[in-house]
Amino acid sequence: MTESQTADTKAGQERADEQATMAERLQRLEDLEEIRQLFVDYGHHLDSGNFAAYGGLFADEGEVLLGPVGRAKGPAAIEALMSETMEGARGSSFHIVSNPIIELDGDRATTEVMWTVVARDAKDDATVTMLGRHRDTLIREGGRWRFLRRQGFIDVPSRYRTPEDPTGT
Repeated sequence: MTESQTADTKAGQERADEQATMAERLQRLEDLEEIRQLFVDYGHHLDSGNFAAYGGLFADEGEVLLGPVGRAKGPAAIEALMSETMEGARGSSFHIVSNPIIELDGDRATTEVMWTVVARDAKDDATVTMLGRHRDTLIREGGRWRFLRRQGFIDVPSRYRTPEDPTGT
């Protein structure tokens, strides 16, 4: 091989390496954006009462663990849980999802987000009713990012209030 051929081969390999790196970087950005959209869709489907679409955000073996609200495994069971839990609440509260921390690892990811629930009070004013976090394990399933495990934590108030226990004791 001549010196010129060697230089051409090396330059070709460098271009191939750069393209691979660009493709990897682009894939990472696309993954991060799709995961961020998953969080937006979660809040939107929850607030709009579209619990079939909400359940569809979870993997076939996906599970949701929402403390006193309940737990379920699989999209159909998750849809049923939220339909039962949120029945009649459409439009009464709004979930704001913020501060996503996303750690990608191939077709898996771990995430943590903060959430805030804003509800209408008796005067139709907005009132912050809860603050908390979700810790998630995500997987790419069928070419899409889905929740494999979503665990919710309520930070404020320190005790969850229910109709049966309005003081949270």
